Amino acid sequence: QVPLVESGGGLVQAGGSLRLSCAASGRTFSSYAMGWFRQAPGKERESVAVISWNGVNTYYADSVKGRFTISRDHAKNTLYLQMNSLKPDDTAIYYCVAALMANWAPANIGEYDYWGQGTQVTVSS
Repeated sequence: QVPLVESGGGLVQAGGSLRLSCAASGRTFSSYAMGWFRQAPGKERESVAVISWNGVNTYYADSVKGRFTISRDHAKNTLYLQMNSLKPDDTAIYYCVAALMANWAPANIGEYDYWGQGTQVTVSS
């Protein structure tokens, strides 16, 4: 059973919005930092947005600041990414991730213990 399952990806025109969800199952991730990475064709996987286990700390890549908002619902064991003002450069596979992060290091890909299978986001110009 895959512990993290993403949904909400799709095709959208530039300027549009999408909301990604990540449903955690099989265990609780309430003590984990959770976030979103993405990988575009020919590019390295990069951290997009991360939220600490208690929601106090958040991280956003410079390229998405002011457009994306990360949130989590502990009761539903679910993570969200609201993406507004989408650009063609946002086209990528988006992965949900989770980490027991003793020290806040949201951009460090090596921190993450759990990965979802990814959901495709395509933004047309």
